[in-house]
Amino acid sequence: MNYKRIIPDGITSCNLICGALATYMATQGEFHWAFVLILAGAFFDFFDGLSSRLLKAPSSIGVELDSLADDITFGLAPSMMLFCFVKPVIGWWAGIALVMAAMSALRLAKFNVDERQHDSFIGLATPANAIFWGGICCMPMEILSNEWLAWTLVGISLISGYLLNAEIPFFSFKAFKREKTLIISFLVGCIILIGYCVIKAIVSHHIEFALFSGTACIVWYVALNLLMLFKKH
Repeated sequence: MNYKRIIPDGITSCNLICGALATYMATQGEFHWAFVLILAGAFFDFFDGLSSRLLKAPSSIGVELDSLADDITFGLAPSMMLFCFVKPVIGWWAGIALVMAAMSALRLAKFNVDERQHDSFIGLATPANAIFWGGICCMPMEILSNEWLAWTLVGISLISGYLLNAEIPFFSFKAFKREKTLIISFLVGCIILIGYCVIKAIVSHHIEFALFSGTACIVWYVALNLLMLFKKH
């Protein structure tokens, strides 16, 4: 038994547990806690790979376990958040949002066998998609006073499912040397967006605006990548 694998696999398991708890919190309407748990899962997701590299203990089982954990934390949990968020408004039609969970599973399966994604992504990464929806579902329920907005969110979830599996390149921090200018531009934009949302949250006494900064940053990330794609063509 490779005891070095215990640490990375344990960290990955913490990611999965966070996802399971986030899913439960979503069913209870505790969207803030669900989002916090998704962010905690993202933290563990980052460090399981890092610890595996530092300990020089990679394994095929670890790769599969990581994808299973990611599907719960970044696939099922945000899909369930959106489902529970819009269900009071549109009823069981909210189940359409769960298509995003299936598309997340497909994206993760493709990632495991796609040799092109060592230092960049083809399709939107599942953690980015989860952060996008986490911030939206933490907004006050009053924003769904109009039924059309709930349907709009469900429609956007289908677009998210497409982006997860689209043949669209998205930069990764692993390619910092190659994409230095692009990544720095992204980080500067994130600092501005987060700063604005945090100030808005303090002034309005609504923490939801601070959590929405995650959504704003992902919108900026997608827009920046699409802009680069259009420039290349």
